[in-house]
Amino acid sequence: MICARLVSGAMDVLIHVFVGLHIVGIGALLGGFFSQLKAMGTGEARMTPAMLHGALTMLVTGAALVGLNQADDNSVDNIKIGVKLALLIVVLGLVYVKRDEEKVESAAFGAVGALTTANIFIAVLWT
Repeated sequence: MICARLVSGAMDVLIHVFVGLHIVGIGALLGGFFSQLKAMGTGEARMTPAMLHGALTMLVTGAALVGLNQADDNSVDNIKIGVKLALLIVVLGLVYVKRDEEKVESAAFGAVGALTTANIFIAVLWT
């Protein structure tokens, strides 16, 4: 009984750590986007390394969160996770492909910000 509580408590802590890391990834991706908004207006925005690292962090921690929640017998909304994963793959693809370009089209750059913001609202509002 005590052992089960310890394992459950440790799993809760681990899940919360990964949620925190997931938020750090979102912050890096969105922060990189916001830091380039002025340059986007002049057509000189670029994908920063922080954006790539943030998107990769979101992917890894998101996958870990799904696995940890399933291992802890928590319910996981697979459709919600699928939609979030699809949006993140598009974002990651755009950031990865355009990472070495000196100037990125405003439409592609804006799509990264819009899809990242949509991903945040899906996480918060889809219950």
